[in-house]
Amino acid sequence: MLDAILSVTPSDDRVEFALAVENAGDEPVTLSFRDGQRADFAVYEDGVEVWRWSEGRMFTMALGSETLDPGERVSYGGTWEEPSPGTYTALGTLAADGVDVEAKTDFSV
Repeated sequence: MLDAILSVTPSDDRVEFALAVENAGDEPVTLSFRDGQRADFAVYEDGVEVWRWSEGRMFTMALGSETLDPGERVSYGGTWEEPSPGTYTALGTLAADGVDVEAKTDFSV
């Protein structure tokens, strides 16, 4: 069982995102990835997507995996440069195959 927490830290010229994923189960969990992307972050205003971290980015085309032991946590980050002032909802999603792990939170710039 994987738990996720999304932290958002706005400042004047950027917003920092951190998606922490923890193995809350009793057995190790292996996460499999199709490429170099480990997480994605999207920002919504009134239900409309206004920014996505992965948009326009290229990722290494190599399979990868990470194993989380029980109680172990990993964190993945992203940055939104020069956001417009407003009130938003952020969604952080783990990019691993076969798992549905995401977290969301509201924030203002």
